[in-house]
Amino acid sequence: MAEALAWAAADPLGQESDPGTGGFAQILLARQERGSRVTVTGFLVDVYCLGVKNVTDPEVMGSGSLTTYVPMYYSAFDHRPLPIGVEQAQTIVHDAVAYARGLGFEPADGFADAAVHLGAPPGDRPVIGRDGKPFYLSGPYDNPRKVVQILERTCGPDDYDYVAHP
Repeated sequence: MAEALAWAAADPLGQESDPGTGGFAQILLARQERGSRVTVTGFLVDVYCLGVKNVTDPEVMGSGSLTTYVPMYYSAFDHRPLPIGVEQAQTIVHDAVAYARGLGFEPADGFADAAVHLGAPPGDRPVIGRDGKPFYLSGPYDNPRKVVQILERTCGPDDYDYVAHP
């Protein structure tokens, strides 16, 4: 990920030699509403290929509830979440969506509603992917055959890599 976003350098999974690690960001965004209320929404992002794979619908909660929500949101991960700024979150999400759309993949259902809370993408757009090309790592709810067919059509036979789990 030589040309990847700055956050990738701090991603311990991306530093491992296993090709099935790294390339994913789970972003939780909390925006202050009026008083002690916050709107919370989340994005599971595959920056190597598919873009936004999952979206947590925007939810309004008391700011005190956010303290218990954050650990629950990241409970599937062994590593602590890294704090990032709103602009960095915007860059990761919007760039992954733009990259994936260029490959023929649309973001997960609910993205448009959640993206309103994320805000507009910042200016300069870095190149994403893995080693300069798409890298697809199949997930438990993916259709690997369909994804590879789309990559074959949009990228050509040798311009992407993938690992499909049975």
